Amino acid sequence: MSDERIASSEQETAVVVDRSDHPISRRRIPENVLKVLYRLHRSGYRAYLCGGSVRDLLMMRTPKDFDIATDAHPAEIRRLFRNSRIIGRRFRLAHVIFQDMIVEVSTFRREPERGTDENAELLITDDNTFGSPLQDARRRDFTINALFYNIADFSVIDYVGGLDDLNQKRVRVIGDPDIRFREDPVRMMRAIEFASRLGFEIEHDTYEAILRHRTEILKASPPRVAEEILEVLRRGWSREAFRRMVDSGLLEPLLPEVYRAIAGDRTPYFWKMTEVLDRTVQSGRKISDAVLLSVLLLPWVMDELEQEEKRKPKLRIGEVMLFIRELIQPVCARMALPATTRHHIEQAVETLWRLLEPPSDRRSQIRFVYREPFHDALALLELYAFSSGKYVEVFRQWQSFAQRVRRAEAEAPPPARRRRRRRHA
Repeated sequence: MSDERIASSEQETAVVVDRSDHPISRRRIPENVLKVLYRLHRSGYRAYLCGGSVRDLLMMRTPKDFDIATDAHPAEIRRLFRNSRIIGRRFRLAHVIFQDMIVEVSTFRREPERGTDENAELLITDDNTFGSPLQDARRRDFTINALFYNIADFSVIDYVGGLDDLNQKRVRVIGDPDIRFREDPVRMMRAIEFASRLGFEIEHDTYEAILRHRTEILKASPPRVAEEILEVLRRGWSREAFRRMVDSGLLEPLLPEVYRAIAGDRTPYFWKMTEVLDRTVQSGRKISDAVLLSVLLLPWVMDELEQEEKRKPKLRIGEVMLFIRELIQPVCARMALPATTRHHIEQAVETLWRLLEPPSDRRSQIRFVYREPFHDALALLELYAFSSGKYVEVFRQWQSFAQRVRRAEAEAPPPARRRRRRRHA
């Protein structure tokens, strides 16, 4: 079929919304993104804003980033933009680099060819088969993420029913959800993430497929899974997302220890803690990845520590530290967390435990404030105290003490420089 006939048939398949009938304005698109779109268009290529940015602009939200899809191949994009580089192996695309942002430009893809064996593994390991806009839309994950904004005439193009799902406030996978979740199990986590972020419901067939295939998540790359978990914690919708992950059973194969600790409201303060965390993150306060992940692990760790103390009533502090480390290390290894992150999580939880029983002498307390994990441990104690109702006064005392110590340090005169005695020959 010729390119003209393909374009014609695709246009018949698409729902095209004219500029006058949608709320997207170029004033809400960064200047550098418009530069890339216009240069591609003026060079004879199709240039579409795509994915989450179109969804967010239609919902009058501020997009986190702006991605572009085009029929130009990566090498052609590289020739057009001297300030670009080609990245990726499984999914080759171009980054156009500006002083204050990077604009990601990908070539329209289609689903890769598969074997005819019905039992063949569906997991996608290569995604560099170029295609048309229709094929590109159909290979994306969810209908609300497969909308295009065409810079040529400022229209919105919908091949997969994303506009209707946006209006109905539902997350629906594109195609057969049983196949799509086996192709990429992380899509199950993303369905829950988008529903939690946007306040949408997950469409019935999509949700039922998550229930059927939740154990497939173990086939996903552990670093990708860990990054999805961190993304939920970083963005301020963790309470709703983890509630949905518990209800669907998706958390159980991923983190069975945590699932057992928080399922069935055994540790109700966890939900309050994620609520406090979400408010803190949404206020713009920076929380380290170590603290975010510690929030997730803390109910399980505290539960295990309480059980251990019942078995051994007089645990020494060294035994507690070793016990915490032996608990956390296997979970962090399973999530393929970087060694630095693992170390910071261990230190944050261990130091939190030390804060609950502070040293008696002032000099030791001052040294404690200057220990590297003190800031993370204090942030973790704050979240734990104001969600569980325990140790609130301990947190306030440490917070006040740390402020006094640092204020005294700031007000102290600089140490006098010692004059060096000249050596005589």
